[in-house]
Amino acid sequence: MNIVDSSGWLEYFSGGPDADNFLAPLKDHSSLIVPVITIYEVFKVVLREAGENEALQAIAAMQKGQVKDLTISLAINAAKVSFQKNLPMADSIIFATANIYKCIVWTQDSDFENLPGVKFFPKKATGQQGH
Repeated sequence: MNIVDSSGWLEYFSGGPDADNFLAPLKDHSSLIVPVITIYEVFKVVLREAGENEALQAIAAMQKGQVKDLTISLAINAAKVSFQKNLPMADSIIFATANIYKCIVWTQDSDFENLPGVKFFPKKATGQQGH
């Protein structure tokens, strides 16, 4: 099972230089888990950069995977992950979802860089980013 973080979806939708890194998990819809928080993040960015029609098209593509809602149990697990790993809220929800569904997280978000079960791809276009 796979989760593509918002950064990967956005790279894919924008046709960025790292989009190919995310093709395999995005094409395998049957193994793709989509945390609802990634829908929020992607919709917001695409809405800002390309408009509502493009944002709705992006979300339609994301719904080909298995969308997972934020439940009370997941929220509690994510809060624990956030506390333990010092992750921002959305990242902790994504990582907790990955743990529950035994997913690999595909991302270019440096917050995930050294976490287990993560395929991290540093951004080519902007050089190395880190904390």
